[in-house]
Parts: sequence; C-alpha cells; structure tokens
Amino acid sequence: MGKQGRRRMGSYALFLIALFLCKFLAVAILDPLDFLALQSIRKSLHDLPGSNFFASWDFTSDPCNFAGVYCDSDKVIALNLGDPRAGSPGLTGRIDPAIGKLSALAELSIVPGRIYGSLPQSVSQLKDLRFLAISRNFISGDIPATLGQLRSLKTLDLSYNLLTGEIPRSIGTLPELTNVILCHNHLSGSVPPFLSQVLTRVDLKHNALTGSLAPDSLPPSLQSLSLAWNQLTGPVDRLLSRLDQLNYLDLSLNQFTGPIPSQLFSFPITNLQLERNLFTGSVQPADQVTISTIDLSHNRLWGQISPMLSTVQNLYLNNNRFNGQIPASLVDRLLSGSIQILYLQHNYLTGIEIKPTAEIPVSSSLCLQYNCMVPPVQTPCPLKAGNEKTRPTAQCNEWKG
Repeated sequence: MGKQGRRRMGSYALFLIALFLCKFLAVAILDPLDFLALQSIRKSLHDLPGSNFFASWDFTSDPCNFAGVYCDSDKVIALNLGDPRAGSPGLTGRIDPAIGKLSALAELSIVPGRIYGSLPQSVSQLKDLRFLAISRNFISGDIPATLGQLRSLKTLDLSYNLLTGEIPRSIGTLPELTNVILCHNHLSGSVPPFLSQVLTRVDLKHNALTGSLAPDSLPPSLQSLSLAWNQLTGPVDRLLSRLDQLNYLDLSLNQFTGPIPSQLFSFPITNLQLERNLFTGSVQPADQVTISTIDLSHNRLWGQISPMLSTVQNLYLNNNRFNGQIPASLVDRLLSGSIQILYLQHNYLTGIEIKPTAEIPVSSSLCLQYNCMVPPVQTPCPLKAGNEKTRPTAQCNEWKG
C-alpha cells in the first residue's frame, strides 16, 4: 500500500474515532438544565454522620453515574436520594426548588433522615412524576395544593413528617393515584373525596383530621384503609358497604357513630380494627366470619354475641353493652385453642356454659370480669380490666329494664 493509501486509511480511522466520540458524547452529556438542577440539589443537602451517599457526586464526571441518579438519554428520570440500606443515617438540609427543573423526572424518593423545611412548590412542575416518597423526615408546612397538577402521580408518601394544614382537595382528583400515605403528621381539616378508580391504599392515621366521610368519598377499588387516631365523626356504614375489596381496615380511636354493616364481615379482611369509637347497634354477620383479628372494643354495641364470630382467632368485644348468654361455639373453640384471645369483660353478659375445672390452653386468653354473672372460671385479665369481678346488680337490672 502506497503513501496515499495509508493516508486515506488514517483519515478513515480518525473519522471513525470522531464518529464514535460524537455518538458517545450525545449519550453521555446530560441536559444542562438537569446538570444545574443536580448541582443545586447537592448544595442544599448533606450526608448525616455515618452516611457516605454523596461521595460519588463528582460533577467533573457523568452525573448519570451518581448514586441514586437514573437517566434516559440526556434526562434524569429517577432520583433516589440517600442510602436505602436499613439503618443508614440519611441526609439533612432542605430540598432545593431547582428540583422542579428535572422535567423528565418520574420518581423522587428520599430515605429517612433529617430533611427539613417545606416541600417546594416547584415539585408540581414535574408533569411526568409517578412516584413521590419522602417519609420519616422533618418536612413541615402545608402540602402544596398544586400537587394536584401531577396527573400521572400514582404514589404519594409523605408519612412521618411535620406537615400541617389540610389535605388539598386537588390531590383527591388525581386520576391515576393508587397509594396515599400521609400518616403521622399534624394534618387537620376533613378527608377529601378521592376520585381515582384504581386507588388501593389510603393511610391517614395519627393526624388531627375532623368531619365526616361521604358515602361515595372512597372508591370500591380500595384494599387498605387506615384512619386511626383522628377526630373523625359520623356514620360510615354506607361507605364501608361499598368497599368490598378491603383486606385491612383500621378506624380505631375516632368518634364514628351508627351501625357496623353486616356485610363488612364477609369482605376479604384479615385485620378489622374499629375499637374506641361510638358505634352502636347489634353485630350480626350473615355467615361464619373468616377475619382472623376483630377489635370492636370500647364502643356502644349491644345485643347478643353472634355465634358467627366463633371462627375469629383474636376477638375483642370488651367494654360494650353486649348481653345474654355467650355462645357455646365460642367456648368450644376457645377450649380447643382455635380462639387465642377472647375478651368479653365490661359488658352485660349473663352466662357461659363452661365447667369450673375446664382447662383453657396456655396459648389462649379469656376475660369475663365485670359482667352480670360470676365468672365460673378464674382467668388472668388485662390490668385495665380492673379488680371487680362482677357488675353491680343495680346496673344489670337497669339494663334489663
């Protein structure tokens, strides 16, 4: 090969190298707006002692290789800030408003730590955001009503923070929402109606929410509902009757009133927590109940105890107004060990067919004290049940009357 041929080959090799570099750079160079946004986010956040999350954030290298940064082409599509391993100390600082410049961001999460300040309004600019989870930090202030502009949002988890104010009604209008987790904050006001027909989980427990729930305020798609430890009022029977996909329900420690719908006991629920409310009426499941744990204690329920409850493993009916004879089927299943907890104390029950010599399995607990009978068996009760074995006769006669 002559000089001219070698020169051509050399030129062609240089062309291939240049073409490769162009292609490589086209993939590797991050959008300048995303690059600047990441720099601002980094300046406002810091590792807590013991965390080394930001060690890889060297802006002389490709940001798409940073810990917690995921890119598609030249855009950041996911940002998972902090070491996700259990026990990691997490991060501290504020969330910089520049986060709203990551225009293709679909996922934003921050591990538990000491992030403080408010959630920036600019988060509402992330039109592709589907997952927003910033739990167990110190985020304060109101939840921005403009989050209602995130029409693709599926999961909203701001639990275990210091948020105040009301839950914006705009959040309830999000059409794709599947999970709303705002528990353990200081939120007040009413629970907004949720319109999403794919919503499966609502967890608003441990707040200061008030008001009542409209019968159509939650969709039938719901599988898990926790509203415990609030100040919610009014009846919920019409609402609950519609939620036939529920597998977990906790309405405890509120001021709900009215009856407990009988069809609730036929739903695929594994844990039913309705204790410490103002529910009234009788409890009459239509069929044998398959729920493993039911707590209806500390309400105003009355009538006879249904034998349909004998298949429940942990049954708390204490501190109500139940009367009459305890069903034999409950006693049989208690003695066989199928019922592990049967708390019936502080009612108006008048009898139980059980021999004084009956041996209750060590794995089972029965409490009968403070009813309108002398307990035929002496069993250990919770300390909160008090020391009195039977209810005063005058109270029992008054109840009969």
